[in-house]
Amino acid sequence: MNCLIIDDNPIARATLNQLAGQVININISAECSSAMEAYNYMQEHTVDLLFLDIEMPGMNGIELIRNLGNYRPVIIFTTSKKDYAVEAFELNVADYLVKPLMPARFIQAVKKAQEIVDSQKLEVKWTSDEFIFVRDTNVVRRLKLDDILFAEAMGDYVKFYTKEKLYAIHTKLKTVEERLPSRNFLRIHRSYIVAINKIDAFQDGALRIGSKFLPVTDTYRKILNERLNVL
Repeated sequence: MNCLIIDDNPIARATLNQLAGQVININISAECSSAMEAYNYMQEHTVDLLFLDIEMPGMNGIELIRNLGNYRPVIIFTTSKKDYAVEAFELNVADYLVKPLMPARFIQAVKKAQEIVDSQKLEVKWTSDEFIFVRDTNVVRRLKLDDILFAEAMGDYVKFYTKEKLYAIHTKLKTVEERLPSRNFLRIHRSYIVAINKIDAFQDGALRIGSKFLPVTDTYRKILNERLNVL
């Protein structure tokens, strides 16, 4: 992954560089001391991953993300405060690390980012009600619809969750909803579609698939009750 470090603190940049140097498949393309410098850099260079501070003079990290438009590298926030966590995850960032950075936590965040970077190259081709085919460079992989647990909207991408792997496809959840067979899948939220036969429990405003709890909005609750034949 080509990575960009963005932090106004030179010690923080040095720490990130040192941590990144211990992880394979990471190439630090450049370091920027301000969000504006990073913005200008990304107008001319392709970057896969940002290690991004939030509180910086001038444009802050969150404002930088909002100004990137359709061009969105994977983002790991590296900040000294927890205050921005909710707002950060609403922007669909890969992770949120609080300084001082711990090596084990850093590696965990990088692995998550690598999965997203890899899957963003996938294209999806729909065939029958049984399979979808995803293309990763020159390799075409077949994904059984029965293996899909649920789909989650993530900006301009939709993440397909299976027991084995996460696939992030460049599409809209509405498109996915139209293509997936309605007898097997159901929209439960503006951000989620679930495989009906993978639901383990349903209570109040949430359902559970494995260890994952997903919200169910009032709009879809009645439909879900009917589809589950709840007595």
